[in-house]
Amino acid sequence: MNYKVIPFLPSINQKKENSEHVAEQLEGIIRRGNEADWEFVSLEEVSTYILPSAGCFGLGATPGYTASRQMVVFKKK
Repeated sequence: MNYKVIPFLPSINQKKENSEHVAEQLEGIIRRGNEADWEFVSLEEVSTYILPSAGCFGLGATPGYTASRQMVVFKKK
């Protein structure tokens, strides 16, 4: 079975939009996938650890941190 994973990075203008706009963005991804014969399976969260940076000569060093991303999972129809 073939699978396809697409990052989902919703964005909104907090002064004009709300979670409805995020839902519309996700719905659009699912709709386009369906039109290309991909069936929506799930929305998954993937976490990864971003390594710290030592910077140049210790200047601009940044600590490590964990980042999470949403991924839309499809399978071929």
